[in-house]
Amino acid sequence: MNTAEFESKLKKYAEIAIKIGVNLQPGQKLWISALTENAELVYALTESAYEAGARMVSVGWVDERISRIRYEKASLDSMEEVDQWLFDGLIDYLKNGDAFFSIYNPNPDLTSGIDPEMVGRYQKARAEGLKEYSDLIKVGASNWAGVSAPTAAWAAKVLPDLPEGERIEKLWELIFEMCRVNRDDPVAAWKSHLNKLKKWHTYFNDKQFDAMKLTGPGTDLTIGMPQGQVWRSGAMTAQNGVEMVVNIPTEEVFSMPHRERIDGVVRATKPLNYIGYSDKFSLTFEKGKIVDLQAEEGEEHLRNILKTDEGANYIGEIALVPHSSSISASGKTFYNILYDENASSHMAIGGAYRFSVEGGEEMSEEQFKAAGGNESNVHADFMIGSGELDVDGIGEDGTVEPVMRAGEFVMEL
Repeated sequence: MNTAEFESKLKKYAEIAIKIGVNLQPGQKLWISALTENAELVYALTESAYEAGARMVSVGWVDERISRIRYEKASLDSMEEVDQWLFDGLIDYLKNGDAFFSIYNPNPDLTSGIDPEMVGRYQKARAEGLKEYSDLIKVGASNWAGVSAPTAAWAAKVLPDLPEGERIEKLWELIFEMCRVNRDDPVAAWKSHLNKLKKWHTYFNDKQFDAMKLTGPGTDLTIGMPQGQVWRSGAMTAQNGVEMVVNIPTEEVFSMPHRERIDGVVRATKPLNYIGYSDKFSLTFEKGKIVDLQAEEGEEHLRNILKTDEGANYIGEIALVPHSSSISASGKTFYNILYDENASSHMAIGGAYRFSVEGGEEMSEEQFKAAGGNESNVHADFMIGSGELDVDGIGEDGTVEPVMRAGEFVMEL
């Protein structure tokens, strides 16, 4: 695409992010977290934010080269230190009812060749430093959202067969298509899509299944659901009253499983990229706890995630995504949770969102755990869906109702 066309689409993308995603309100401040490589999108978001009435826009820049140098040159014990002042800034924004926006671009190869112990120590320290922030996100304290934008490293991972000079433009083209930027009226297209997702999550809230049965190649898993489960989809309302869409794109309906009622085995269908890389793995559960794991790639990294805290050995989310989603239809693995989780049904190792059970936001940790919720500093989504996944809903009386066949919803709405 030529420069004028790209700039026009980038402006529309930023408008979707600000108006549909974070839904910035006049007078709110906005914090943007971004890689230096994505400055062009940051400028477009900043303009769109001020046009929407932002009081102030601040940017927290991250540079992957600096991160890599630290892994290569810093001492092992220093990896237990983080910039708490930065995390405290995010916490203040959420506590004050202001907005947070993230341009999320994990580099699957950032820690390639690095001692897993270095990565594990940083991962644990970061999770602990972000605990209060994560707790505020889990209860929906204020409006926040995230998108992704191409980087050279990400484009190389997704499109390795293209010449280097063509990758970023092609990845932008994919993003614009999957995020509905190419529609005549992107904002209206998003509102229509969100209405469809609302019908799906309303179906599950009405059914209140006692359990979900998942079956597919390498997967035979029963997921018990808590009483008072709350299913959500793209649009949610934060505690400050602002409706937000936290992921652009979004294709999922999700809730939390009961912490102690998951039994069986599940096979991941895409790589896990969470401050490190794991692929071709399976997890075995007994009474909700991960009791065994096998991985062809990155097994030590996966085990380090489970060592973060006790809750990292349990599951905090179950999400269903039709295999025919536009992200899945691209035929690409994106090595980026914002995209891969919207191409595939998935689960999350670690903490549950408090709003996934009735009254969860007001519960103490003990009450939340008693209701079936899981507390952890980790929330690592991994993909389990495919065109071969079947899902059944099981009622309290044992009746079985088909929910998905060959990765597609079968209920009529």
